[in-house]
Amino acid sequence: MSLLEIIQLIGYSTGAALPLWLSVLLARQRRTLKPQERVLLALAISIGLWHTSNLLLALRALLGLDVARWVWLLRLADTFAVTSITFAYSFLLHVHLHLWANARNRPLTRFERGRIYLSYAPTLFLVIAVPRLWTGAYAPMLVKLSFFVLPFGLWATYVLCLIAATDLLIARMSESTSERRLMATLAGSFLIIAALLLSVYALGAGRDSVLKDYLQTLGNLGSLLPTALIAYHIYRYRYLELIIRESLVAASFAVVILVVYLYGIRAIETWLTAHYQLRAGAIEALLILAFALLAAPLRTWLERRFQPLFAREAALYRQVVTRLGAQPRRHQHLPELLRFVAEKTAHELNLRRVRFLLRNHNPATSDNANENASAFLLEAVGDAETVGRSGDDVVAKGAHMDDNDGNKSAWAEQLLMLAHGHEGLVEAMPELQTRGFELAYALCRDERAVGLMLVDAAPAALTTEVRTALAVLAGQVAIAVEDARLVEENVLLERKLAQGERLAALGQMAAAVAHEIRNPLSAIKSIAQVMREDERMTGEYARDLDLIVGETDRLSRSVTQLLSFARHTPPASAPIPADELARTLVELFQSDARARSIKLELHTDSQVMLDGAQATAVRAALSNLLLNALQATPMRGRVLIEVKEADGAPLFVVTDGGAGVPAELRERIWEPFFTTRQRGTGLGLAIVRKRMEEVGGRAQLAPQQPNTGARFELLLPRASVAANLPVTAVKLS
Repeated sequence: MSLLEIIQLIGYSTGAALPLWLSVLLARQRRTLKPQERVLLALAISIGLWHTSNLLLALRALLGLDVARWVWLLRLADTFAVTSITFAYSFLLHVHLHLWANARNRPLTRFERGRIYLSYAPTLFLVIAVPRLWTGAYAPMLVKLSFFVLPFGLWATYVLCLIAATDLLIARMSESTSERRLMATLAGSFLIIAALLLSVYALGAGRDSVLKDYLQTLGNLGSLLPTALIAYHIYRYRYLELIIRESLVAASFAVVILVVYLYGIRAIETWLTAHYQLRAGAIEALLILAFALLAAPLRTWLERRFQPLFAREAALYRQVVTRLGAQPRRHQHLPELLRFVAEKTAHELNLRRVRFLLRNHNPATSDNANENASAFLLEAVGDAETVGRSGDDVVAKGAHMDDNDGNKSAWAEQLLMLAHGHEGLVEAMPELQTRGFELAYALCRDERAVGLMLVDAAPAALTTEVRTALAVLAGQVAIAVEDARLVEENVLLERKLAQGERLAALGQMAAAVAHEIRNPLSAIKSIAQVMREDERMTGEYARDLDLIVGETDRLSRSVTQLLSFARHTPPASAPIPADELARTLVELFQSDARARSIKLELHTDSQVMLDGAQATAVRAALSNLLLNALQATPMRGRVLIEVKEADGAPLFVVTDGGAGVPAELRERIWEPFFTTRQRGTGLGLAIVRKRMEEVGGRAQLAPQQPNTGARFELLLPRASVAANLPVTAVKLS
């Protein structure tokens, strides 16, 4: 058996089985086929028939069958071959027009529909070609239809070049890395086939040499290359390896048997016959019998080799996806969920360690001013190591991961950008290896990167199949993280809506109570003041009247707070520079500070102006903060007011000299009517936050520092900057 016959037998067999198998797979996986899928199915069938016909013709020559006896089968094979290859190029044009329209997110235009109809025009030559195949003495189709070979070769070259250019354009427009790679590779394969067909059938390459039959066979097998590429794309990116497992084992087994027979049994028979003059037929029969006895153990060995290839990843994928689907997907459950994924992945794939890093995304705190200082701060939310690993090894591998948050954030963000730009994977980087990891997968969903999956493993463990499983799991984890965060955001939104409704009801009640109390308070104060002017009353009741006036003033301030809280948006005042507004308020509270022996300081470093609405909001918020600061600061203490800029946005800071706010009360202090003092409405900080949110700003309590009091910050949005003013620095005491 010659090398050419071996190439034809194996090549045509594979070329016939692969596209027909793909067509069966496509038909089974789809209940209803889209137009482009129907064309793709027809294309796969036509290519499969083309190779099947060539296989029959090759088998006839290989088996030495009589032409006259099998002439009807040969004519039928030629007919199927000519018909299928003619329609194949029309199908190619047709399906690529659909791909082009889909890439541009639109239906086919009238012009493109016209091109589809024109692409089937070459099939009209079948009216002439098919009858010629069935008339006259039999001859191979290339001999019978020799006058059509050159035009058809040019037509095929034109089609292949055109669809190659289309694939390249689609690759440039595609946002998917895998699709870009597939389309570019297909374009290259089509250009190779076009060059081969042009050289063989148009230019007559190898016509008078021994290479003629080899080149023609390669030209006939040209469609096997793009078919194999599409099959690999389905296997690699559509995750159908579980479906094709048995067929892969069977095909591999068949190829092994064929190669062993052609290069083993025949070679051994020839050698034994030449050296020991044994009977050739008997030796071949005995060798075939021995090989048949070894076939079952060989198939078992192959299955054992292929089974772990898929079963391990299949079990891991099934367990992880089941857990991800059953998870309630609340954000607070993410660490537990990712720890499970990390542990199962490390254990099932024989990895040393798997670690997840996610971009910080806490909807409850994402409005804090500190967020802009590290917008891409990452947090470790999952970490697992293979059971049985030594503690010393763990310390050695994980020592460098204990960097401070800033360094870890910068390093992880840089790594995430590299992984996102290198098809989602970074490996063999020195910075990655110094931290004890070999691979880094970007957790991406729809081109959005949400974090990293870091993998530490021995090089031998990182096989192609393991990498494929890790890439699939990275995509599933990214989906789970995005879903968890969406659920959490929805929950917080529902809470805010419910809180808003509750606050609105409280506001209405507060307004009603305030209106009912204000008029009696005014009357009581007026009567008390008149009585203080009566000399007969002041001698005996002066102390009591002063107490009545003081208490009515305190109640009046509480009523004013209630009305301020109930009011949606106060009227806007005139625009004012930020430092001037702060200076005015400090001067207003200066008398109260002196009465309490408290030093009131103002430091300004601002170049911004506030518009009317912002000035009104800051004046109300800053007044309440100053009032609280004076009440919290002991005698001979200090209250510091700072006016700064944070990335061009005005920032007001009030720091008192008190004991600070306990950690368990840091969130409750913003609730309406919550207070830790015996007197007070508990509305001061609620008004502060409400007024700041009304103008798009935010109010927050800064982290507690040692030996300092509470530090409250008011930050307005950057868009509020309206004008530049000279820098000033003022100190009032």
